[in-house]
Amino acid sequence: MNTRVDRITIEPEICHGKPIIRGMRWPVKVVLDMLGSRMTPHQIIDDHPELEIDDIYACIHFTRLSVSGETMSLTDK
Repeated sequence: MNTRVDRITIEPEICHGKPIIRGMRWPVKVVLDMLGSRMTPHQIIDDHPELEIDDIYACIHFTRLSVSGETMSLTDK
């Protein structure tokens, strides 16, 4: 399972600079909302095939780093 945050990007011109998945218009928050509604990662992928399982886990890892206060760079690999 890839949990690297390199799949998460922040681009001011996309989604108002919110964290997104791989430069697509998929905010991390939307994926977290789907997980919070009890969708499984595989259900999310089935409904949205442009996403990959590693994207889902990267969102979770990014959020964990964010709330833990750990420093990170979206360019770190």
